[in-house]
Amino acid sequence: MTPNPSAFPAPVRRVAIAGAGIGGLALGAALRQAGIEFTVYERAAKLHPVGAGLTMQANAMAALRTLDLDEAVASAGAVLGEAVILDRTGRLLQAIDLGRLGRELGAPVVGIHRARLHRILLDACGADGVRTDREVIGYEDEGERIRLRFRDGSAEEADLLVGADGLRSAVRAGLLGESPLRYSGYTSWRGICRAMDPAPVARTSESWGEGARFGIVPVGSGELYWFATANAPAGGEDPPGRIRESLLERFAGWHEPIARILERTVEEEIVRTDIHDRPPVRRWSKGRVVLLGDAAHPMTPNLGQGGCQAIEDAVVLARALRSFSTLAEALRWYENARVRRANQIVRNSRSAGRIAQWESPAAVLLRNALVRAVPRSIAARPFARAMRFEIPRL
Repeated sequence: MTPNPSAFPAPVRRVAIAGAGIGGLALGAALRQAGIEFTVYERAAKLHPVGAGLTMQANAMAALRTLDLDEAVASAGAVLGEAVILDRTGRLLQAIDLGRLGRELGAPVVGIHRARLHRILLDACGADGVRTDREVIGYEDEGERIRLRFRDGSAEEADLLVGADGLRSAVRAGLLGESPLRYSGYTSWRGICRAMDPAPVARTSESWGEGARFGIVPVGSGELYWFATANAPAGGEDPPGRIRESLLERFAGWHEPIARILERTVEEEIVRTDIHDRPPVRRWSKGRVVLLGDAAHPMTPNLGQGGCQAIEDAVVLARALRSFSTLAEALRWYENARVRRANQIVRNSRSAGRIAQWESPAAVLLRNALVRAVPRSIAARPFARAMRFEIPRL
C-alpha cells in the first residue's frame, strides 16, 4: 500500500498484517490514513467473511469515526434504540435505552451484517493493500527486520508483524507459545433472515432459558441477525440437513418470533461454532511482533465486544506507530493503553455468559428475579463503561 508522503514520520517503514478480518482491515485503514506502508496477508483464497451479523457498540463507532467510517457503517446497518433481556416466554427482565446511551457517549450502537462491515473496511484499507491465499505460518525476528514465512514456502520481510489472525493465531503461537483454547461450556448457531414486521424502534433482544439463549439483532436492509446458544460438550455436530429442524425442536415453546425467524432462515447459511476464549495475558508484543484483536484477547461474544475491541486496538496501534520515534516506545504505549481494558472485558464477558447459561431451574428463577429487580439506570452502567472509548493522551 503506497503511503501518504505528508504523514508524520513513523518508527517503521513497512507493516505486515497477518489476517484480513475486522481487526486486520481496520488496522490497514488506520495505517493508510497515517501514511504508513502496509500489506495485509490473508490465508483464504477469496475474501469471504465468516459469520452472520454483529453489533458495533458505541465505542467501536467512536473509533470508526477517527477513520471517517462511522457514517458509512451506520448507513449500512441499523441504529439500535433499545436492548432487552427476556425470559423464554417473552416476559421482560431488563431493558437498556441504547438511544439515550448513544447520545450520552456521542456515538450510536449499530447492528450490521458482517459482510457489509467487511466491505466498508476493505474499501477503506484499499484492495491493493490485501493479498489473499497468503497464510503466515511463522516468522524470524532478525533484529533490524522481521522475516515472515508462508504456507507455500515463500518468505517476505517487514519492519513490524501484526498478528491479527484470529482465535487460532499462528503469530500468537510464535510469540507466546502454543496453548489450548478455553471452552466456555456452550456452543452457538448464527444466521440471517428477512425481518417480518419493521419495528418503529430497532430493538435487539436476548431471551434466556435453562442453559440456552436466543438473540435477535436488526442489521439493516430488512434483515435480522440471530444467534442461539446451548450448553453442550465441545465438538458436537448437527445432523446433516437438519440444523434448522433441530433448532426448532430445541427452542419449541419459546416465545415468537423465534420459530418464525428459524423457519425463514436458509438451512445452508446457518453456522455452528463452539464458543472459546483464552485466559488474558499481560504482554502482546516482543521485538518486532505485536498482537491485535482475537489473536491478543479472544473473548466470548456475550458483551458484543469482540470486533469492537479489535477496532479499538487498530486505531490505538496506528496512533502509536505515527507518534513515537522508536518501535519499542510505540508498542509499549499501545500495550499500556489497551491490555488492561481489553482483558477486563474478556473476564466480564466470560462471567456474563456463565450466568446467562445457568441450567438449574431454581438458579434460573433466582437469576431472572434478580435481573428484573435491578433498576435500569444501574443495569446500564457496565455497558456504558465498556462503550466509552477515548484514545489515551500521549
